[in-house]
Amino acid sequence: MNEFEQRLRRLPVRKLPADWRAEILAAATPVSIAVPVNGLALLRARLVELFWPHPKAWAGLAAAWAIILLLNLSATDRAPVLAEKSAAPSPEIIDQLHHQQLMFAELIGTTVVPDKDRVKTGPLQPHTYRRETFSL
Repeated sequence: MNEFEQRLRRLPVRKLPADWRAEILAAATPVSIAVPVNGLALLRARLVELFWPHPKAWAGLAAAWAIILLLNLSATDRAPVLAEKSAAPSPEIIDQLHHQQLMFAELIGTTVVPDKDRVKTGPLQPHTYRRETFSL
């Protein structure tokens, strides 16, 4: 390769014809590239660059997500919101429910201990852990 390079260096450099040079330079001149000025144009340029390889696949994925979102929003249950806004039951209603509970217990033949007579248990206490000794 060294000999070849030396032979090339010894050869005289020929000038290109002027009309060829103008044609080559005109073909090599890049088309004016629009540089995004604001953030929205920059975002659009980045999105086009990202989605261009497979636009149909990205559009299908976006449509699927839109359908999922619409189904999710339409299926939400508004009941928890209503339950939070409802007032606490009145003492009369609580007495009526207690009376119904006693009548039901009489019908099925069991005894029900009234809430005020029921022994209330506190929170469970932590268990003590046994120490296990390992002998080697």
